[in-house]
Amino acid sequence: MANLQQELVERVRSYDPGAEALVRRAYQFSMKAHGSQLRKSGDPYFAHPVEVAGILADMKLDGASIATALLHDVVEDTLATLDDVERDFGAEVAKLVDGVTKLSQLEMPEGAKPQAENWRKLFLAMSNDIRVLLVKLADRLHNMQTLGSHKDPEKRRRISQETMDIYAPLAERIGMQDLKEQLEDLAFAQLNADARESVLARLRYLRTRSGDLVGRITSQLRHTLQTAGIEADVQGREKRPWSIFTKMERDSVSFEQLSDIVAFRIIVNTREECYRTLGVVHGAFQMVPSRFKDYISTPKANGYRSIHTTVIGPEKHRIEVQIRSAEMHREADLGVAAHWTYKQRVENVDGTQYRWVRELLEILDHAESPEEFLENTKLEMFQDQVFCFSPGGRLIALPRGATPVDFAYAVHTGIGDTTVGAKVNGRIVPLRTRLKNGDQVEIIRSEAQTPSPSWESCVVTGRARAANRRFRAKQERTEYTALGKALVAKAFSEVGHGEIKDSGLEAGLRALRQKSVEDIYVAVGEGQLAARAVVEAVLPGEAERTKEARRAETTAAASDPKPDAAGKPARKRRADAKGGDQGIPIRGLIPGMAVHFGACCHPLPGDRIVGIQSAGKGITIHTIDCESLESYAESPERWIDVAWEADAKLGAGHTARIKAVLSNAPGSLATLATVIARNQGNISNLMITDRNPDFFEMRVDVEVADLKHLTNIIAALRIDPAIASVERLRG
Repeated sequence: MANLQQELVERVRSYDPGAEALVRRAYQFSMKAHGSQLRKSGDPYFAHPVEVAGILADMKLDGASIATALLHDVVEDTLATLDDVERDFGAEVAKLVDGVTKLSQLEMPEGAKPQAENWRKLFLAMSNDIRVLLVKLADRLHNMQTLGSHKDPEKRRRISQETMDIYAPLAERIGMQDLKEQLEDLAFAQLNADARESVLARLRYLRTRSGDLVGRITSQLRHTLQTAGIEADVQGREKRPWSIFTKMERDSVSFEQLSDIVAFRIIVNTREECYRTLGVVHGAFQMVPSRFKDYISTPKANGYRSIHTTVIGPEKHRIEVQIRSAEMHREADLGVAAHWTYKQRVENVDGTQYRWVRELLEILDHAESPEEFLENTKLEMFQDQVFCFSPGGRLIALPRGATPVDFAYAVHTGIGDTTVGAKVNGRIVPLRTRLKNGDQVEIIRSEAQTPSPSWESCVVTGRARAANRRFRAKQERTEYTALGKALVAKAFSEVGHGEIKDSGLEAGLRALRQKSVEDIYVAVGEGQLAARAVVEAVLPGEAERTKEARRAETTAAASDPKPDAAGKPARKRRADAKGGDQGIPIRGLIPGMAVHFGACCHPLPGDRIVGIQSAGKGITIHTIDCESLESYAESPERWIDVAWEADAKLGAGHTARIKAVLSNAPGSLATLATVIARNQGNISNLMITDRNPDFFEMRVDVEVADLKHLTNIIAALRIDPAIASVERLRG
């Protein structure tokens, strides 16, 4: 153990002599605390924190990080306490040890909930000090290196999948490429050993067949650069099995078709020399079009900088060449760790590089559940990126597949919430448009706009999705509260009770198992709680008497199925009774929130309507002659009196469905569209349902303001000779 201690101290002292005393004390404290504890492999447990500290020492991390690595398990696995650590090593080390300990206290089980909760803990700890994540990643790397000591294959697989899903992408997100690749390859060996061995066998065969190809190409590249007067370190290395395997899967190519199994790195002294070297390489070898990327002028979100190009190189082999400075090379391997030396601090690094941490915390603050946070963080982190520009030239990095809505939210949440349109490269485009590298995006805003529920299906960033769900959840609660309040007021009026105030409902909170009066309204609006149950809780006995009266009315209607004097069947008379003009107004309720319009009958302002309440979904509005109401005939308690108000304006328009029969002649369809447009209607969908030599029949969905508007459009269509017949469709 003395040799191990001295070796670790020497490694730290080589770059941070001032940390020697702290590391020695942490080493002795941890060794004494762990005592004779053993790992599953049978090795002394203390070997694990020493190895973790060694991994961080290779990254040249500061003394506090090395001490934390040595102490990261003492609070959890020994009798030592956090107070002991703070007393002996100070508040900084104690805070780091506490952060890592909290991440390790719950081993991530198979269930999604605990995993998501630990995910939250990880980002909270990371937001306070990024070194917590660095220690955790080193800890995970050594655990993966010794994973074979676990006898349970299912546990090995679960830990490996967790490493692949969470820790490897995290390492990549903070720019630690080498550590990320190690984690992926170790996990790959457990998750798909046969595939990994197949890739390794192909690599061995390639080496045997081509001899020292890497050495020959490296020598020729070095000679080419020396001739041009450029001093450079030229390296060639095979890509790891997991990287090769994923590229074969993603691009659907065979091993033989891959051109970049070996990547060649040219490391020079300065940024200027990078571009000069690029000119020399392109001058000496033929460049492969569309295989050039400049990550120096446009760095990746994790800070990665390098020039990538593919050329037909020495011996006519197609090779990938990466050109970077020595500083860029160090940052490419160590990422954020390259800035956490004993001389520097992360706060001094360009803040945009780690903006994603703040954005994830914003999602965390508003996520309704750990599962939602986990889903959104994966959306935010684990995707390839495109780089777009604002009109002012600001660079915005977005996941591949992002839309203008994602761009708007990436700029600012307030801009995203008020987006009404977008211009991409000067042209107005739909908000569902997928952005491409280099697009210039201009967002068109309106302070009257609110996030649309339809955006959730077209956004890909966690920030945009979380903001949309946050607005939707807030708006739904507002809508359900208003609807529930109206339903409760009507229920009290039906039993002869006057206006009920919120204070009057407080007496029923315990019986209804609700925390507040607003919760009562929300539960009633959602359909989780019947309005008559509220009446019963506040006025015991009244709701039951009303229920008996309704049962008698229903029995009388069921015993008289014949049409009445006006020719209406019992079903329609029931709907008339429930859909009177004195029903609950639905003005101001946003469609898709607490109220929904039936796709079976497409109700319009001006139609007589009735509402059907469904638990957890609010109210669905139907016209009183909708055939689907038959299925609710035996559930009168679900029927709700609703009515339009004279100035009802729900959203931008209402969809009406018509059936039109047109002459099968040139221009007939154009005539239909022209007449509808001339009468201020907008066709939202169109389907040809039947066709013969003389006529064709179609179903047309038209956005209109109300029933009168639809009637005018139908009348205008009927007088045109090209249109044989038009009628409104109910289903």
